Amino acid sequence: MVIAHEFEYFKPESVEGVIELLLKYKDKARLLAGGTDLIVRIKDGLEFPEAVIDIKGLTELGKFEFKDNKLFIGSLVTFNDLIESKIVEEKFPLLWESSKTVASIGIRNRATIVGNICSAVPSLDTGPALLVYEANVVVRGTEGERVISVLDWFLGPRKTALEAGEFVYGITISLPEKKRGGSYVKLGRYNGEDLAQVGLGILALEGNEYRLAFCAVGPVPARAKKIEALLNGKSLTGLLIEEAKNLVPEEISPITDVRATKEYRLHVAKIMFERGIKAAVERLDGKGPAYGEKLI
Repeated sequence: MVIAHEFEYFKPESVEGVIELLLKYKDKARLLAGGTDLIVRIKDGLEFPEAVIDIKGLTELGKFEFKDNKLFIGSLVTFNDLIESKIVEEKFPLLWESSKTVASIGIRNRATIVGNICSAVPSLDTGPALLVYEANVVVRGTEGERVISVLDWFLGPRKTALEAGEFVYGITISLPEKKRGGSYVKLGRYNGEDLAQVGLGILALEGNEYRLAFCAVGPVPARAKKIEALLNGKSLTGLLIEEAKNLVPEEISPITDVRATKEYRLHVAKIMFERGIKAAVERLDGKGPAYGEKLI
């Protein structure tokens, strides 16, 4: 399939140039980094931009560093960059684990995590990890720079807190101060490239603190606040897990589509929670399955 839609193509040489073009074309402009989402949507007649702004030549957007216990991920950093990083694997293993479930190796060579959160699809695999790590999104625009908590980022399917004239410069994640263990549990229809039927990220921190976030079972990836409130401050027991499983229907709102029925998603989400929370606590204690090992 060819791209039949005509648009203006720009490759600015500075961040200021990007902002100028965004100001000129407003909501008719789209940024091109990996292009794994945008190009497909243009081909399929789902996007009709007047301008495509190629940012791949801006080397500062490829910044990827860990400094002062904070990880900065520039908007050109790909999923394979994350996966190949020993810093991410050792210090942010939940992000590393979820990144390995995204699409295929070929896609991960081009697709960026910033592009992933900007697409804001309900099933995005990095959503739960970023939510439980309580990451921040750094945006640049005509008014300068501002920082948006990822907890406030997702507003609806393909809707974010990004305003006109802004683009995402990068993502920051602070290293949790407490000892921790995590898990990302993803259910797909088969082994290989598939969107999540249900996704669940869990971070267990020393002192019986728990953070959980679901994806693919609601309009946006979101924290499971009721389950967190039940769990926090308590040692994990079989009875507590059963109580928490009973709250799952209050935390998610799955739909029926080509990948699964809502009833199946609700049923399996409870199973995923039990396996995921046990794995996260075991990893906190230096035991349990290795990161990257499938839990379902």
